[in-house]
Amino acid sequence: MTQSNGIAAIDIVVNIWTEEANRIRPRRDDFFGGKMKVRDDTLAFISHEEMLRRMDAAGIERSFLIASRVGRKGHPACYHMPYEIVAEAINQYPDRFYGLAGIDPYEGMRGVAEFERSVKEYGFIGAHTYPHWYELAPDHAKWYPYYAKCVELDVPVQMQVGQSMIYDPNYPLKSVGRPITLDAVACDFPELKLVGIHVGIPWTDEMIAMAWKHKNVFIGTDAHSPKYWPEAFLHYINTFGQDKVMFGTDFPILDFERTVSEIEALNFRPEAKRKMLRDNAVRIYKLPIPRADGCGL
Repeated sequence: MTQSNGIAAIDIVVNIWTEEANRIRPRRDDFFGGKMKVRDDTLAFISHEEMLRRMDAAGIERSFLIASRVGRKGHPACYHMPYEIVAEAINQYPDRFYGLAGIDPYEGMRGVAEFERSVKEYGFIGAHTYPHWYELAPDHAKWYPYYAKCVELDVPVQMQVGQSMIYDPNYPLKSVGRPITLDAVACDFPELKLVGIHVGIPWTDEMIAMAWKHKNVFIGTDAHSPKYWPEAFLHYINTFGQDKVMFGTDFPILDFERTVSEIEALNFRPEAKRKMLRDNAVRIYKLPIPRADGCGL
């Protein structure tokens, strides 16, 4: 495995992209292949083995695979990735993959119970969601039962903040993920680890403000190429926010190797880069593996 200055990176946001998974996920070639420039050799599907080969080439040791829940069941633009598909990948490659359970706020306590099973029975390490697919901001009451369960299980929840990136004329999505909506959640659940993914663009300064204010709020770097990260975000990673930011790609939205290469070109301070690429994920998700500096948890 090629490593970035000896750092075996951890990618906290990765979509499972096998043929089996993509039979469940609606094809959006105009979005993935068009707007997001996903490579032709990736667009249809790739095997776990090919994903691992690409992770190795980029120096990524482990990835968090998402069992996504994208919108309410029954709509042709929406899908729920079965937890079992991600659990099978974890069982096959336990030293490379971890699982994140997608959550649907409209499933109520039945969904909460299923999420709990994903943690207790499948070993998933957290929750994941896209608020815009439900047009419910993160501080809406329908999310709160899941937040309470995350606190009880002592696992983080990550959610897209910032604008909705996809537009489907048959299913237009409002951008409900302003980072400021995490403020009430962090106040109501001070024990809950909240991870705002997708950098918060175009409201990155607002996302930084939330992570600065609340000790339990963190930022994921996925879905936006590092060479386009706002200057304020680069400064935050390199200085007073170096314990708050975790590396992610949202693969296949971002290519593993290209993303790591772009991070290298940004010339972060070694300690700040190490924390972002690995150490913060180990600490925040309580992974039973060493940090990049060789220390335990």
